Amino acid sequence: MDEVIAHAVADLKAYTEGGVTTFIVENYGDAPFSRGKVDGVTVSAMTLAAVRLKTEFPAAKMGINVLRNDASAAMSIATVVGAEFIRVNVHVGAVLADQGIVEGNAYHTLRLRKNLNSNVLIYADVDVKHSARLGDYSIMAQAADAIERGLADAIIISGSRTGEPVDMRQLKELRTAFPKGQIIVGSGANSKNVKSLLRYADGVIVGTALKSRGIISAAVDPGRVRDFVKAAGH
Repeated sequence: MDEVIAHAVADLKAYTEGGVTTFIVENYGDAPFSRGKVDGVTVSAMTLAAVRLKTEFPAAKMGINVLRNDASAAMSIATVVGAEFIRVNVHVGAVLADQGIVEGNAYHTLRLRKNLNSNVLIYADVDVKHSARLGDYSIMAQAADAIERGLADAIIISGSRTGEPVDMRQLKELRTAFPKGQIIVGSGANSKNVKSLLRYADGVIVGTALKSRGIISAAVDPGRVRDFVKAAGH
């Protein structure tokens, strides 16, 4: 854990020095991921890491994502450590992923938030990466259900895999359909396209493009962060 936390602290230091003000803690190194509920040790480890990061960088806003889809653990960790939001890969509906069939449980997530008297926001993926839709359940229908029935505070649209760009046509259609909704791009953002993405999205989640040589498992490159933030107009 000392090594894991030291790596996380170094990455967040590079992000914040480059101008990033919001970050997500997730167990990306846990592959292969659990389909649903994670083991207690994962919750403990992520809570420890989140507390350390919150202590080191108190001004930065924090999100929690417990892969592959343990929204209850994410909501619990976020509430305890004072994070602002969680990311839920499957909030409504179901998908076929490398873990098998992954199902959303908005009912339980929303009631847990209420029972915890929590203000943590829910950012819900639609047509999440590394998955395939089950049945004729379009991305527009998923988005409508996530917002109107799953009561998500924001929706996330991604490419097909980590680092892959979004379908601009779909992003534009989502913005037209939900002009006042919070829409976030979840993959594929880089210094060259971020300005165009932000014409339709309220924010972007970026990892790969800010890593050394664009390799997702590498350390964050401060120079790439600065270039990205400048390109985004911040």
